[in-house]
Amino acid sequence: MDQSVINFAVYEDSTEYLGMAQASLPDLTMLTESISGAGIAGNIEAVILGHYDTMTLGLDFRTVSKQSIKLSSPKRHNIELRVAQQDEDPVAGEVKVVKVKHVFVVIPKSDKGGTVAPATPTNGSGEYAVRYWATYIDGKKYREIDPLNFICYIDGTDYLASVRTALGK
Repeated sequence: MDQSVINFAVYEDSTEYLGMAQASLPDLTMLTESISGAGIAGNIEAVILGHYDTMTLGLDFRTVSKQSIKLSSPKRHNIELRVAQQDEDPVAGEVKVVKVKHVFVVIPKSDKGGTVAPATPTNGSGEYAVRYWATYIDGKKYREIDPLNFICYIDGTDYLASVRTALGK
């Protein structure tokens, strides 16, 4: 039984700790095409295989830091969210920690400085355009979304492998 995130850390380039943050993971919204015509009573949506709308990663930082400012650099950043999740096995009566890692390649698109007031966090934040997203659970890859390289890997299946082959990639 999955229960909660115990805690997590934000890293850049797998080594540099970026500070205390709260993350808003991207939404995965598949591209669709409206289909109508002879033989169809109305309209239906065709969901386009492995193609997603733009994705955005949000990071909210408690205070201003050199590391959070560095993420404003107009270049690609390699971000990792390392998560410790708590799961419980109700039969064995054991609580265990599950390692989840989200790997992103992002480009900054907005940086909000937050507010400055006595005895409060600044709560600055940034939004980042996602170019790549992979998710690992206990070291095993479960998701890899890479629009620029035609990869849509979910739970052991690369849904764009046949598309890459058809395109000669």
